[in-house]
Amino acid sequence: MRREDVLRLPSMPAAGPSYPAGPYRFVNREFLVITYETDPELIRAGLPEPLEPIEQPIVHYEWIKMPDSSGFGSYTESGLVIPARLNGEEVNFVSQMYLDDDPPIAAGREIWGFPKKYAHPKLEIVKDTLTGTLEYAGQLVAMGTMGYKHESMAGNGDLTRATLSKTQVNLKMIPGVDGHLEVCQLVAINLTDIVPKGSWMGPGRLHLVPHVNAPVADFPVRRCLGAHHYIADLTLPFGRVVHDYVKEAEAIAATGMAAE
Repeated sequence: MRREDVLRLPSMPAAGPSYPAGPYRFVNREFLVITYETDPELIRAGLPEPLEPIEQPIVHYEWIKMPDSSGFGSYTESGLVIPARLNGEEVNFVSQMYLDDDPPIAAGREIWGFPKKYAHPKLEIVKDTLTGTLEYAGQLVAMGTMGYKHESMAGNGDLTRATLSKTQVNLKMIPGVDGHLEVCQLVAINLTDIVPKGSWMGPGRLHLVPHVNAPVADFPVRRCLGAHHYIADLTLPFGRVVHDYVKEAEAIAATGMAAE
């Protein structure tokens, strides 16, 4: 295998890469998002600087069912997203993610820094209720429910498109061979080619159970504000670095040495 061959590989291992080259297209991606209030001091502690909290201490708890994902197949995901502010822009900080498929775990962590771990989320319609559950290590750690299609958001899908277009920010951390962080960045992503296919609002409830390795309950539910169910096609493109902690630390260290 020549150097050029190695550099063309999309991912590890070389024999049977974990995921192909992107970008990645998702068809009929289905969301259940329950928005709730939590304790403001917990949000402040959970946001890495220079991210700043917004005025209202809210969290979005999400279930996402992805039946047709290029390169990744069919899988379901669940996790926490915290609305925040970065350099004056309103963004969503992706705090925790749990899913049941290895390729998007590997790609998500290695490319964009999505905080993904293996677990067993599920999103399904049970009688008159849209129901999301998350099990980790055989234990239920989250359950969300929403009245099924109570209020259709008629129109051209502007709300769904605006929701999905909002900048997402991840804390990407990859250690080097010496055990120290070689990559430590805030990475921003904006979904593209968004095609809304349906959108519904309605009542929602969320139950979180403390678990040491899936700590979604570290942001306890104080008050549910509502639920949003929507379906869309979209593309996940590559991202961009908006803050580099390693370079920042090196610059500070160099400044200190110059001062001495």
